[in-house]
Amino acid sequence: MSDLDKKEQNHVRAALRYLRRRLGTWATVAEALHSAPKTIDNVVNGYNAVSASLAIRVARLAGVMVDDLLVGKFLPPGACPNCGHVITSDFKDENTVIEEAPRLTADLRLI
Repeated sequence: MSDLDKKEQNHVRAALRYLRRRLGTWATVAEALHSAPKTIDNVVNGYNAVSASLAIRVARLAGVMVDDLLVGKFLPPGACPNCGHVITSDFKDENTVIEEAPRLTADLRLI
């Protein structure tokens, strides 16, 4: 049983996944949180509940307030809540052209 509700636990798990992407390995994340790697693995995969103590340590490591972490404001815009990968568009400055029908050339015909 945890002091945190399911939604808050999911936000902490998403933050852990993001931190793993930033720090490189689960072992590094576990070491920074002063926890065993197996404990972090069990929490991230939902086998163990997120404790309030772990949520505080995650917030400290991330450099955010606990409240922001628990309501999901920690992840940057475009970050995947499942893996922590930040999605950036490669086409921000390009216009997209949408055509109604494909163009036909003299040598090609639709069949």
